Amino acid sequence: MESLEAELERARDLDVSALADAVETIGFECTRCGACCKGHGAEEHTATVFPDEIRAIQRATREDPAFETAYDWRDVARPMPYGLHEEDGELVGETLEWALQTDDCGDCTFYTEAEGVGACTVHDSRPLVCATYPFSVDLAGTSQPMGQAVDREGPVRAHECEGLGREISREAAEELAETLKERAIRELEEALGVRENYEPAGVEGVVVHDSEGAKRPDGSTL
Repeated sequence: MESLEAELERARDLDVSALADAVETIGFECTRCGACCKGHGAEEHTATVFPDEIRAIQRATREDPAFETAYDWRDVARPMPYGLHEEDGELVGETLEWALQTDDCGDCTFYTEAEGVGACTVHDSRPLVCATYPFSVDLAGTSQPMGQAVDREGPVRAHECEGLGREISREAAEELAETLKERAIRELEEALGVRENYEPAGVEGVVVHDSEGAKRPDGSTL
């Protein structure tokens, strides 16, 4: 397996035009069904969000009059549940990612729906994983959201979505390809940052190790 550093160089060398070709071949149009924003059964929505993306969403809630109050860190994100477990009814353990916060139904807290049409209340500040769904780039160290790919073209993977197979304009495909490349680079940079800054916390409660170091669930640094 190639090192993360080597994969990062591969990500930086990705040909946006070739990625756009792949997206065009697969085809996609968002139907605003909201499936990618919702939890499924007992599984809560788990979209990865980077530390700077959390802060960008916080800024958006301060600036948008639709939000009555500015969101704090916990309003935006929660520790990714993988690696955590319950002890005496409380979550404990250490994890390596943040996930977008969820509501009582397990859906993304920023998802809203009216008459069956879904929308994101922080659309312009949404994380890269949301902006690129249902696509991802097949490089070691990059994530594969919501299960295995159902289609692929070159390095581009497509994940389950009712919008797949629909016609997409070249302009939209190129914009999506640019964002896919950005996401692949960012995911690998985050993974390298986590590796470089990781030290077992050895403290009670929940700890999240991200590229900036170890944090408590409220975003405060240990």
